[in-house]
Amino acid sequence: MSETTVPATRTAASSAVSPVIAESPTARGRRARIALRTLQVVLALFYVIASALPKLIAHPSAAEGFDKMGWGSAGMYIIGVLELAGGIALLIPVLQSVAAVALSGLMVGAFVVQLTYFDGENAATPLILIVPLALIAWARRGHNADLLRLVRRRA
Repeated sequence: MSETTVPATRTAASSAVSPVIAESPTARGRRARIALRTLQVVLALFYVIASALPKLIAHPSAAEGFDKMGWGSAGMYIIGVLELAGGIALLIPVLQSVAAVALSGLMVGAFVVQLTYFDGENAATPLILIVPLALIAWARRGHNADLLRLVRRRA
């Protein structure tokens, strides 16, 4: 006969935070971690290469859109730097959740701009990008406590 022990009490920390599937030690959890990490890398590459780079090198297609909005090159470079920083931060464990939330906010702004200045021509793109960003923000939310500890320690 085998013995199975069950912990008599749960600690406050273990009952306050339920394990996230992406952090589960099971095979399903491992696959979820790999899929989530792959999604983060793909999104990071998208934001750095396809979105930020044209703005930072002042590609004519990017410059034309910002000129049409009246934001000029300054607005283009600011948005490019924000996208570059967000794309890089998606790959840094302690910043992943915050980066996903920040990029989601940027995508809400992009959606509004698409509707107001460009007659909704590509308005679906920012909305589609918000979905995986929200998933990353939720799945990596445990890192927010680590980031908060880091900030408090430095303050």
